[in-house]
Amino acid sequence: MSFAWPWQYSFPPFFTLQPNGETRQKQLAAWCALALAYSRRHRLPAMTVREAQDSPLFANRRLQRKLPLESIQVVLEELRKNGNLEWLDKNKTSFLIMWRRPEEWGKLIYQWVSKNGLTNSVFTLYELVSGDDTADEEFHGLDEAMLLRALQALQQEHKAEIITLDDGRGVKFF
Repeated sequence: MSFAWPWQYSFPPFFTLQPNGETRQKQLAAWCALALAYSRRHRLPAMTVREAQDSPLFANRRLQRKLPLESIQVVLEELRKNGNLEWLDKNKTSFLIMWRRPEEWGKLIYQWVSKNGLTNSVFTLYELVSGDDTADEEFHGLDEAMLLRALQALQQEHKAEIITLDDGRGVKFF
């Protein structure tokens, strides 16, 4: 299944941030929605600004238009303000994009645990995101950094505890 680009993606002015404040806010909202949908569809948890700049997300080869680097940084900062992006370094060269917030991932994971009667069970992190039992779940294949954030959110709600095992980390659900 291919990605369905929004109509704006085929509109050349979309690749130039507009100076009018109201128009710019609508444009940034459209860019943010596109970035989240694209990242979700392609399961891109983390990337560098350079990778983003060269990806189809910000470069429409058919139109031969690219969103300039400065504009990409504005979009990324807007995503951060909305709680959908976290910078992974001080220089702001790599980031974690969150089409679901950690609390939302935690809720999905805990629903699966409860639905399958697995409370009071221990899982390795690998089993949770790569095991056969979770193959049909949306959190299957989740990036480890996001998984840990989701489990920390569950830990704060006293629904799980992150533990250290002989061969790595795991989690116990309550």
